[in-house]
Amino acid sequence: MSDLPYFTEQHTAVRDMVREFATTEVAPVAAKLDAEAKFPWDTVRRMGELGLLGVPWPESLGGAGMDYISYIIAINEMAKVDASHAITISAHTTLGTSPIVNFGSQAQRERFVPFLARGHVLGGFGLTEEAAGSDAGGTRTRAERRGSHYVLNGSKRFITHGGVGEIFVATAVTDPSAGRHGISSFILTKQTCDLEDARAAGFGHEPSLPDMRGFTAGKKEDKLGWRASDTRELLFEDVEVPVENRLGEEGKGFINFMRTLDSGRIGIGSLSLGIAEGAFEQALQYASVRKQFGQSISSSQGVQFQLSDMATEIEAGRHLVYHAAWLAQHGQPFGKEAAMAKLFCSELAMRATIKAVQIHGGYGYTKDYPVERMMRDAKICEIGEGTSEIQRIVIARHLLKTLED
Repeated sequence: MSDLPYFTEQHTAVRDMVREFATTEVAPVAAKLDAEAKFPWDTVRRMGELGLLGVPWPESLGGAGMDYISYIIAINEMAKVDASHAITISAHTTLGTSPIVNFGSQAQRERFVPFLARGHVLGGFGLTEEAAGSDAGGTRTRAERRGSHYVLNGSKRFITHGGVGEIFVATAVTDPSAGRHGISSFILTKQTCDLEDARAAGFGHEPSLPDMRGFTAGKKEDKLGWRASDTRELLFEDVEVPVENRLGEEGKGFINFMRTLDSGRIGIGSLSLGIAEGAFEQALQYASVRKQFGQSISSSQGVQFQLSDMATEIEAGRHLVYHAAWLAQHGQPFGKEAAMAKLFCSELAMRATIKAVQIHGGYGYTKDYPVERMMRDAKICEIGEGTSEIQRIVIARHLLKTLED
């Protein structure tokens, strides 16, 4: 695929670095990690060493000091090889770290961000609940103010890094009578549940962070895809959270988290695009060497049509993703464009991986080739960080709002 006008030489260098790491260090272990549903401590440590867990944050906070487009490129390139590693970058950076960077006090940024940006510990984002998925405003977790602290009770579901992480931002209701305006957000800390593996890997645990009593990880989800990514419940049982750990003003939690999700949609769009590109590359290569009826299947018009459709849609998806990223980087409104990128690319990932499996024929249905894993990894992209249905609602609201202006 040709480079887009959004890219500079620095962006090309980031792309090449991530591509080299993904190809040489992630690709050889991806299938095994997927089969065992094992969190990749060693390769994630390497991502931290390479600066991939703090790409867009300033060096003063321990980050790599690069721009937002570089960050989106990192997710995109990693997803071409393995979506589990890509979502680790995305969830840690956008969901676990950006709320503290964007809405936290200077003291909070200096206290927590360096641990996250340097990849010293992993971060997560507690929003989804049993009865509050697409309806994020339906949060039931409660935070009751008691003098110098809040007491949190409730739970969160499907939280990336819920077990392995140590720093989390989570929402809770502080004023039940105020609806969505009664939701606040908090920074919470706990000890990783994989302490032995973290110590063996040499990262993932910070003794100076408080292990908040009553804040624990629940069961690990046994997932269809993203199997090397850690997904669990978060449980809050009379967790005492200092007032200074409230993130922003009381009642601003829902608004701030919606802003975070807008940005997160660009990340998931980029991840989805990467899955589609990876599947396309696998299909193109396979079609050129697989022979049927005495010739490569790439000479079949039916296969050529599928490859042509995949390539065309991928090119469109790249423009959607990087246009949204460019808008976000330059401080321009990007909510509609982020939703479009996420919607199109997540559904593209499913179409492209299904085509890739089909082109591989019976082999595509086996674990001898990565396309079956890519197909499983693609499905959650249509669900996480806002389902396709929610994206269509978001887009429609933006379109209809133009009639009111």
